[in-house]
Amino acid sequence: MLTIKHFSKCYKGGKRAVKDLNLQVEAGDLYGFIGHNGAGKTTTIKAIVGILDFEEGDIEINGISIQKDPIACKRKIAYIPDNPDLYEHLTGIQYLNFVGDIFSVGKDKREVTIKTYGDMFELTSSLGDLIQSYSHGMKQKLAIISALLHEPKLLILDEPFVGLDPKAAHTLKSIMKELCHKGCAIFFSTHVLDVAEKLCNKIAIIKDGELITSGAIEEVKGNQSLEELFLELINHE
Repeated sequence: MLTIKHFSKCYKGGKRAVKDLNLQVEAGDLYGFIGHNGAGKTTTIKAIVGILDFEEGDIEINGISIQKDPIACKRKIAYIPDNPDLYEHLTGIQYLNFVGDIFSVGKDKREVTIKTYGDMFELTSSLGDLIQSYSHGMKQKLAIISALLHEPKLLILDEPFVGLDPKAAHTLKSIMKELCHKGCAIFFSTHVLDVAEKLCNKIAIIKDGELITSGAIEEVKGNQSLEELFLELINHE
């Protein structure tokens, strides 16, 4: 579903954020992307979803290059950033309908999806309010609901649990598991190693822009906890 081939990214001044990254995310994978601040996680994620251009390597969504046909790729994916940038002059329901229109989601399906996830995240009663009145957690919930409207084949999340209360975080984890059970692929970055260890079937650890290890979580971590493995790898010179 997601193939990253020899992806590298340099910023102005020659700073290399990511170097020769190769990863494969299959349908049904719940894939955790782990690294310290500045390791290259967000750079990689923004390149995957077509926000950030790059010159080296390629990134494919279901066999289609994000550089050669970004629109076809974006039809199959949804992206939830760590700090949702929403149209705050709209109400919650206006924003969801706007996203539904972009992805040509039918009226009946749209209403059912919005009601289902709105109730799950306890946001339904606030959908008539302006987004500018929402807390950070409410904006995060709205971004999640909007991402799920068109049933993406690949869901990309950057620190998705930041700002969510424990109940909403539990709800999101349940949704992520259910989506993967249905064949969706999920690739997400997180600092919460306990969550990654319990939730993911595969992980990748990146340090200073370079992949240190990746694969099935049980094989990667062995008899250690994920936290122990992570600290061992990033502290190793």
